[in-house]
Formats: sequence, C-alpha cells, structure tokens
Amino acid sequence: MRPASPPRIGELEGRPAAVISCVNYGAQFSFLGFYIVRPDLRGRGHGLKIWNAAIAHARPRVIGLDGVVAQQANYQKSGFALAYANVRYGGTVAAPPPPSGRVVALTDVPMALVEADDATVFPASRPAFLRAWISTPGHVGRALLRDGRLAGWGVVRPCRTGRKIGPLIADDRADAEAIVAALLASAGGGDIFLDVPAVNRDAVALAQGLGLSPVFETARMYTGAIAPLRIDRVFGVTTFELG
Repeated sequence: MRPASPPRIGELEGRPAAVISCVNYGAQFSFLGFYIVRPDLRGRGHGLKIWNAAIAHARPRVIGLDGVVAQQANYQKSGFALAYANVRYGGTVAAPPPPSGRVVALTDVPMALVEADDATVFPASRPAFLRAWISTPGHVGRALLRDGRLAGWGVVRPCRTGRKIGPLIADDRADAEAIVAALLASAGGGDIFLDVPAVNRDAVALAQGLGLSPVFETARMYTGAIAPLRIDRVFGVTTFELG
C-alpha cells in the first residue's frame, strides 16, 4: 500500500463541516469512505467539494466504496456501478467454550500467508494495512491452517458499541464458524457485529445461525473493473470505511 493522504476535513468558520478519506492501495485501486457532512450544512455544496478532492486524489485508479443505499443513485452519477449489497448483522452472543488447538493466533501465522490469502478477496495488495490491522492494540486475530495454507482467519475489534468481526475469510462455513467461535471466546461474547456480502448465502446463514439480525445495509460499488475475487470466501468484510 502506497502512502495515502490522511482523511480530509472541510471547515467552515473554524468548525468541521465535512470529512472524507480515500486510501490509495497501490497504483490501480483506491477505496473511499468516512464521507460525512454535518447535518445542518447538507445541501450547500460542502460535501461535493470534499468529494471532488477525494476523487482527484484517487485518479486514475478504480475506486471502491460501501455507500448507504439512499445515496446509490448519486454515486452512480459519479461513475460508480453496483457490484452487490453488504448487510451488517448485529446482536448479543454468548461466549463459547475455548476452541480446539487447531485454531491459532493470527500473529503466529507468517504474514506472507496472510497477504497471499487476502489477495484472493481484496482488489489490491495491502501488506502495510494488514500488518497495522492485525497488530493494533485491542484487535485479536485467529487463524486455521490446513496443508500449509490458510483455511480461515479473522479479526475481532472493539467498537463504540460492542465488537465487530472483520475480516472473516474462510474456505467454507464450517471453517468460518471455527474462527468465529475462537474470536468470540477471546472477546467474551457480548454485542457483536458482522458485515456480510449478501451474495454469499453461507455467510448470511452463519450470521443468522449466531442469532444476529440485519441492522444496516450498504451498496458495494466500483468505478471500473477489478480482478475476480472469491466473494464466496468472504464471511465478513474488513471495514466499510477502508475496504
């Protein structure tokens, strides 16, 4: 991942008016998020100005985003096309018993394996991001190795309310459930959120099997073609804001 500009903030009379981020993952792909305009200033063009600055920062890369469904038509005007929907599931989950020994700490897995596996589910190489995401204080990662490769892995992190699991990558539902059980055991249960690609039926079934319910939906959109991805292995999106 090349150095990206920090999130931009637009000010009006010395106070924040709008924010946005656009991370450049290498020379081919960017991801846009954190697009927020202060409610009392919406409809005045402040959002468009900061939006244009982010788009200029990303060009000529293909840009991805997870936008609220209500804004999907506006994103289409800027050249974004719908790929699929992501649905946030949430609820209170009890902590399961500690997992078996076949699940290990993600930090014990060589980063080369993590990076290679991530490349099957994300449109660009992002080694610096993965290292930071896995090692951030409060983030806990678990992995399942099989025949020298990652059959499943995931991270749970604290949020303003409860905890969120993401990414959650696995070969199948059984492997994803093993990782989830390990992550929940480390977190002690409680309020849990999982962002699921709606096109992955096994991921939806996993979320529902945990007793989670839909609370929010986004539209995953891109401005152009990306390399084919294994969405069937994505049981939880890393983050709506950064991809």
